[in-house]
Amino acid sequence: MGTPETSREPCPDRILDDIGGAFGMGAVGGSAFHFLKGLYNSPKGERLIGGSQAVRLNAPRVGGSFAVWGGLFSAFDCTMVYARQKEDPWNSIIAGAATGGFLSMRQGVGASARSAAFGGVLLALIEGAGIMLNKFLSAQQQVQMIMDEPLPPSGYSEAAADSGATEKPFFGGWFGGGKKEESSGGSETKILESFDAPPVPNFEYK
Repeated sequence: MGTPETSREPCPDRILDDIGGAFGMGAVGGSAFHFLKGLYNSPKGERLIGGSQAVRLNAPRVGGSFAVWGGLFSAFDCTMVYARQKEDPWNSIIAGAATGGFLSMRQGVGASARSAAFGGVLLALIEGAGIMLNKFLSAQQQVQMIMDEPLPPSGYSEAAADSGATEKPFFGGWFGGGKKEESSGGSETKILESFDAPPVPNFEYK
């Protein structure tokens, strides 16, 4: 599974890709927002007309603003890639801060610094959420692969356990199985077990 950095288009193609994607997101989101706003602000009987007019007037502007932000972000991102010669989340964080500061330059140094800090923090949160999501999905994929592995047959473990066990005598040693061999100092002693013990002799005088 690719990371957010490796799954994107290579530079400089990603600049055009991000511009188009950002414009689409801004146009769709702006259309929905301004259509609902036009419905709410229009008088009765002309709500649909008011909503459609609000979409025509504002949706392209919102899409263009998103496209500018996406284009600048991708340009700074590609600049950091070529400068640092590696792809990692720090490129996106620095690019977000640079984009926020660049777009607020006309409002002064203080506003530019605040926008840069906000852009960096926002991109840091987005990158962190993406990394956590990738780790979660990769862990789920590994668990699924482990669960899909075939298990050994059910009788295999029982047969392996029985093969190492010693054979027990038939009926607990009642029929010739009660003989035990014990070795001590080279001599063998055989013990014969019987069912009943012999009677105790009685020496009383009658």
